[in-house]
Amino acid sequence: MIPLSTKMRPETLDDFVGQRHFMYPGSLLYNAIKNKTFDSAIFFGPSGTGKTTLARIIAREMDADFYEINASTSGTKELKELIDKAKVKFFGLQKEKTYVYIDEFHRWNKLQQDSLLAALEEGVIRFIGSTTENPYFAVNNAIISRVRNIYEFKRLENEELTAILKRTLKDRERGFGALQIKYDDTALKVLADMSSGDARIALDTLGFIVDNLSEGSEIDIEVIAEAMQQQTSFYDKKEDKYNLLSALQKSVRGSDPDAAVHYLARLIEGGADIQMIGRRLLVMASEDIGMAYPSAVSITTACVQAALMVGYPEAQINLAQAVILLASCPKSNTVLKALGKAQEDLKTRRIDDIPLHLKDGHYQGAEKRGIGLGYKYPHAYGGYVKQQYLPDNLYREGVRYYEPTENGSEAAFKKFLDSFKKL
Repeated sequence: MIPLSTKMRPETLDDFVGQRHFMYPGSLLYNAIKNKTFDSAIFFGPSGTGKTTLARIIAREMDADFYEINASTSGTKELKELIDKAKVKFFGLQKEKTYVYIDEFHRWNKLQQDSLLAALEEGVIRFIGSTTENPYFAVNNAIISRVRNIYEFKRLENEELTAILKRTLKDRERGFGALQIKYDDTALKVLADMSSGDARIALDTLGFIVDNLSEGSEIDIEVIAEAMQQQTSFYDKKEDKYNLLSALQKSVRGSDPDAAVHYLARLIEGGADIQMIGRRLLVMASEDIGMAYPSAVSITTACVQAALMVGYPEAQINLAQAVILLASCPKSNTVLKALGKAQEDLKTRRIDDIPLHLKDGHYQGAEKRGIGLGYKYPHAYGGYVKQQYLPDNLYREGVRYYEPTENGSEAAFKKFLDSFKKL
């Protein structure tokens, strides 16, 4: 049986959902595809975000030969055969382009990846590679330098997933429109939320539900909970997860580890995923603890990464460790306040230019313009030397954005910075 996520793949650019940061009518990528000037690209991001779908849409729009291979099951032998075919068409009478899509490209080693280089340089093939890994680490620099664009695919928004699910339930050709299935709007939103931005999970879960739904039944929250094998108490009890996240952060901010762990437990029991909780914890580490205990952000990051690696149920222990740490350590919001004041100045007043001695003077002619002259290298003075860093008008006013507290480690930073005022 063909999975629903495969059956419902969009076939045109206009049906493609998500990735609005680079794919929308009038965007450079959209126009490149429509104008048939698209060359090569690397798509990277989580599963179920549309990488393969967009590659196949591009192939249709280009009116060119399209080959698709998976790096986990294919090697350079298959690639060499494709390149040989492409050479015949490219250099022969047809003068045709060939697109090669390699999924999970990061699974190939350096030598395997380098087998593409000659074909890319000659223009024999147009290459689209997809990977769940950061290509700047997982793909050879030689390939990166020969591919014009690298596009980061982000997890789909809940509204986008909900729209995909509704479209599937109404689609009479490929979806379930002919079945006229009843559904609760809130239930579809719950399914979208639990799918963590992955359209494949959302659609295949919907397919499982519809295939096994009792006659006359409605897709409601209970059905979603059963299909996903997760609790949905956020919705069953009308308890807004954002209220719980707010209560968690305010308990941490108030240095009450007992209350903080209580709200963490309610989030976990309510079905909150690790990423949702982890994102809020990382924000707290800088917003509420900040310079009072700078290590909080690195420890929290390690806890969240560990939680993602081990998954539930053990992940809840990693999250609890981060919550107790954040609630129990000194607090300071000076990082947030300093940034806010600086941004407010940029929005509401005229700011003088960067002082000449701070500008980059590493180019011919800079010295004649007075750029870089007079800069004092602090390390040559034992680590500190008094000089102007702020733009002229802010310097004259003695503007200060960062006002350290006496809390935790920040007291030491305050003492260090205050010592310069006496020089």
